[in-house]
Amino acid sequence: MSLFTLRRGKAPLILSMPHAGTEIPEEFAGAFASDWLARKDADWHIPALYAFAEALDATIIRATVSRTVIDLNRDPSGVSLYPGQATTGLCPTETFDGEPLCAAPDEAETTRRLGRYFWPYHHALSAEIARLRGLHDEITLYDCHSIRSRIPRLFEGELPQFNIGTNDGRSCAPARAAHVVEACAESHFSWVLNGRFKGGWITRHYADPARGVHAIQMELAMRGYMDEPAAPAPENWPTPILSPAPIQPVLETILKGLCS
Repeated sequence: MSLFTLRRGKAPLILSMPHAGTEIPEEFAGAFASDWLARKDADWHIPALYAFAEALDATIIRATVSRTVIDLNRDPSGVSLYPGQATTGLCPTETFDGEPLCAAPDEAETTRRLGRYFWPYHHALSAEIARLRGLHDEITLYDCHSIRSRIPRLFEGELPQFNIGTNDGRSCAPARAAHVVEACAESHFSWVLNGRFKGGWITRHYADPARGVHAIQMELAMRGYMDEPAAPAPENWPTPILSPAPIQPVLETILKGLCS
């Protein structure tokens, strides 16, 4: 099984899609409460939503394995990125809604999953960052995410459409954050900078603005590109991607600006 797909481009832009995977390796057959629950919290349709980035000659790395095996955007040490707030861990044992998913792996199993499923993605991502820094003085790592608009266990009310994360301004130069904010602000959609989602481990770990590596996480509320049922269930989730996706023009403006 291929753990990720990789498209190498020459533009100063990398799109990372660590939660786009929905495959469950055979070794985990029967390990989860259900395959549907194991896939429920995927970042649905993200590769299709950002397919236009190929025309920008962006580098795109996309995970294929479900985040329930191991979460590629969590600190490998297991330390929480949002202390005091509800979240799922490195090897999730419950869904975003708190539904039991599986038994917690022991330390040896967690270490095995890190070696088998976590580090290959990150070794490839690190190599692409180094390759593009050899071509450009400045590059942007844009971490692509999405989530349902309402998940009471994780946040109150309805999430803004665009949730821009720059680790409170530490992961990218102000001008790059300003470009993303401007594109969102000029749309009719809601947005926030460093709100509930400030950037996961990928954004925080790889960012090095002083050395020309700028990192931004974009957490999209899914209602901008797919219909969201009030209560997701096996018979109604996931829904298809909308065509055209209402938020896609905003994303195109964002990425075109980050390529310049």
